[in-house]
Amino acid sequence: MGRITEDLIRRNAEHNDCVIFSLEELSLHQQEIEKLEHIDKWCRDLKILYLQNNLIGKIENVSKLKKLEYLNLALNNIEKIENLEGCEGLTKLDLTVNFIGELSSIQSLRHNIHLKELFLMGNPCTDFDGYRQFVVATLEQLKWLDGKEIERSERIQALQNYPVIEQQIREQEKAYCLKRAKDKEEAQRKLQEEHENEGEERRNNPGFDGRWYTDISATLPSLESKHHFQAPEIQEEHNKNKIDESEDDLEFWNKPCLFTPESRLETLRHMEKQRKDQEKLSEKKKKVKPPRTLITEDGKALNINEP
Repeated sequence: MGRITEDLIRRNAEHNDCVIFSLEELSLHQQEIEKLEHIDKWCRDLKILYLQNNLIGKIENVSKLKKLEYLNLALNNIEKIENLEGCEGLTKLDLTVNFIGELSSIQSLRHNIHLKELFLMGNPCTDFDGYRQFVVATLEQLKWLDGKEIERSERIQALQNYPVIEQQIREQEKAYCLKRAKDKEEAQRKLQEEHENEGEERRNNPGFDGRWYTDISATLPSLESKHHFQAPEIQEEHNKNKIDESEDDLEFWNKPCLFTPESRLETLRHMEKQRKDQEKLSEKKKKVKPPRTLITEDGKALNINEP
């Protein structure tokens, strides 16, 4: 999982000679970032901030970015709009494809008087009856919503129907939050089961003991055996692991699941586990040396230049 570090920001600030305190534009997309942190301390002059396609679950630590004009948080795990009141210069906010079900949280954007464009497409709240009318009536400073211009007549009608629409939104929001709470409980239960199963596997599989496979009395290998330098035990373990990993991988990707913040994190953990398992297996293969031939067929002892 990625984190926002000073080194990461410097590496993405090459256009500014790696100087971060005067940075006006920063792109940290596709970095597997889970927490939004440090940026408001290190990059106070930011005007444009790209954070799309990460795993950020909460909008935070950006309130000191007074000059920020455009914030892109599309494709993250955000469930609520909050903590943007301090971004006084914000004109465009992109929250496409997140998990915002608490639509009433857009009321916090009333303080962002310069906000002209808002994108909420792909969020659960966009399926609510009266979604667009509620947003248009709540944020009177908006000019564009989900890429569509807000006409004056549309706003007048939305304001006239606001009391009824607000009640509808509150009821749908409440139903969604109850369902979401159940999804979280189920995800927590599954995660606990996975941890227990992993602990059981570690106890049952202590791993490779690191022994040398040296056959002092071995003769020169035949032409056929020259193509098989791996120790039999390691080769057998490697084949078994490949089969097990293939079956586990197939089971994981074929398993039906809801599209939730937890499922996105679970997918990333699965991919990370696969990568680490592959690295461990590669390390084992590097450490294991082939059987050494010390005596030839005619009884001549070979000089092995090795401690």
